[in-house]
Amino acid sequence: MDLAAKEALPGEVWPVVIVGNGPSGICLSYLLSGYTPYLSPEVSHPNPLLYSKLREQPHLPLLEQDLEYLCEGLEGRSSNPVAVLFDSLLLPNGDFGLDHTSSLEWRFEAERAVPHLVLGKGPPGGAWHAMEGSMLTLSLANWMELPGLELKDWMRDKRRNVRNDRATPAEIASYYQHYVSQMSLEPNFARGTTVTSVTREPVGQEGSPPYWRVLGLQRSEGKVLGDASSGPTEVPFSLLAHNVVLATGTHDIPARLGVEGESLPFVCHSFWELEAAISRGELDQSSNPVLVVGAGLSAADAILTAHHLSTPVYHVFRRSVTDPDLIFNQLPKLLYPEYHKVHQMMTLQQCSPSPTPLDPAQDLHTSSTPSVSSSLLPPSSSSISALSPTSSYRGYLSFPRHRVVAFRPDRKCVLESTSGQQTVIQVSKALVLIGAHPNLSFLEDNGRPLGINPHETITCRRNPIHVDPFTNNVAAAGGPGLYAMGPIVGENFVRFLKGGALAIASDLAKRSKEGW
Repeated sequence: MDLAAKEALPGEVWPVVIVGNGPSGICLSYLLSGYTPYLSPEVSHPNPLLYSKLREQPHLPLLEQDLEYLCEGLEGRSSNPVAVLFDSLLLPNGDFGLDHTSSLEWRFEAERAVPHLVLGKGPPGGAWHAMEGSMLTLSLANWMELPGLELKDWMRDKRRNVRNDRATPAEIASYYQHYVSQMSLEPNFARGTTVTSVTREPVGQEGSPPYWRVLGLQRSEGKVLGDASSGPTEVPFSLLAHNVVLATGTHDIPARLGVEGESLPFVCHSFWELEAAISRGELDQSSNPVLVVGAGLSAADAILTAHHLSTPVYHVFRRSVTDPDLIFNQLPKLLYPEYHKVHQMMTLQQCSPSPTPLDPAQDLHTSSTPSVSSSLLPPSSSSISALSPTSSYRGYLSFPRHRVVAFRPDRKCVLESTSGQQTVIQVSKALVLIGAHPNLSFLEDNGRPLGINPHETITCRRNPIHVDPFTNNVAAAGGPGLYAMGPIVGENFVRFLKGGALAIASDLAKRSKEGW
């Protein structure tokens, strides 16, 4: 869609503008396009209390029912009640890996469609397209699919053999892009857009609904004119909207440790830099260890990749391996065996203090490795005990409840435990994979006033945007019309971000009847 032709004219206001075209924005677009969920008359639900509530008004679509009432008593892996509700209806008993039929029936009702725009920098799918180079596979388990198009069925159409219910990130990105085409959502999507400002416009006439102004740039691929061609250009656009939905995800700005030496060339902040180093032949089994900092899935991907190459790994993370908030303690073992393997490595191959200085890389190589010089160790430091030659996972050593104090130009890293003991290790490359921040530069003070803690940077886990749990309306927006969903409100899994789409679509349906 060319937004230059959509310039706001006096009195012309879009009902909804969605900033972000990842799975969050796609799912909301599906619901706003007239696809309406009803309780299926042919399928029951394993939760008898929820099923009895839904049977009270089976003629009403889910969008018109009391979501707070339906959510009462439900428990699940998300802290958002509507996310748990929608997930339990789409994937009954999904936590147990059971393949129950969805309790919902989808009907296309054109009269319920709400005009909307979905703005994104690239093709539909958002950050998934940036992951296309990954060598790793992700568990499907139906968790990443969107309503109306089963991922398993789509995968079978794409290739002959589907083994172990797995797919690559590139296939997931392709699925999301195909979904937009299959569901005829393309007219609602404008790609190549960068939003630069979202501001609330002053209310005009008394009683008129407030609206928002969305400014940005849209990339144009240029035109061929005779024997010459013009290159890509960015064309400004301006839109007015009654409602704006923030669905930007959190992969824009990698989080940093903020320690000395973090900008040195051997320190990286994305998994893809590891893959680039591998493709250049910089890492193999004879390399000095790779330092991986973090305890999330990206860190696990990096560990698995290095382990596959027999490249030794040091793994540093702040939490205990038994911490219930550690992501590995929340994932079903059967659905994510590779991540369970990483958790086993973290548990079984931990460093331990030794009374005498030892080479921390002693058992990480079969060949000789430069030892840690005791003169480099601070007075309060401890060294790492050598691993047993019969260790379960050779070439890996974890440092739970440690943090990085500094990186040095000679590729030595200073680590510190919670007790204050320090250790210096020699590495070939360091990967700091501790999450990412959303790019909310188009909002006042980068969106900080909207967070649970308005004085801190918006982050997925520590300081998400504060929203009403049953409408996803932004609490600090000063009134209706600004929503947020997906990772920026703390929902990391596609499985649960769909609940945000249901909450927003339901609230918009109610407010549209009142004239916004």
